[in-house]
Amino acid sequence: MSTIRTFLAAAVIGITLPACYVIPINDYPASQQPAYQHPHPHAAVPPPMAAARPPFTARLYPANQLAAGMGGTSGVISNPDHGHGQFSFTLGGETYSGEATRVPNSHKGVANASGSRGGFARCDYAMGSAQRGIGSCTFASGARFEMHISQ
Repeated sequence: MSTIRTFLAAAVIGITLPACYVIPINDYPASQQPAYQHPHPHAAVPPPMAAARPPFTARLYPANQLAAGMGGTSGVISNPDHGHGQFSFTLGGETYSGEATRVPNSHKGVANASGSRGGFARCDYAMGSAQRGIGSCTFASGARFEMHISQ
């Protein structure tokens, strides 16, 4: 009986062992990668990305007595693509953030921002060129500022 068991065990191992095959994922260890590897012939090439437009700087200068007490500041209009961007600045210890929007094919726009302590501002501006503009901002407190935009 023992020889039959040995024979059957050897037969099972002999039949199942050739069915197991190890396929290496990487032929080379990480420290021995070849200097040149052939690219996959069907690899997808991503389309080139358009260059991001640099942000605009918005400088605010006091235009009345209330604004003079707050001083001037500068802010940023970031991601100004397609006439729309995020508008942010800090004035009088309050951080303001909002949006700047311009109608397509127009040089006039509006920027609104709300403050971290409940203040808000509305700015009307006009772009004289693709990189420069001027406008004015009125705050909830009644303070008015002249705004200069440049890139």
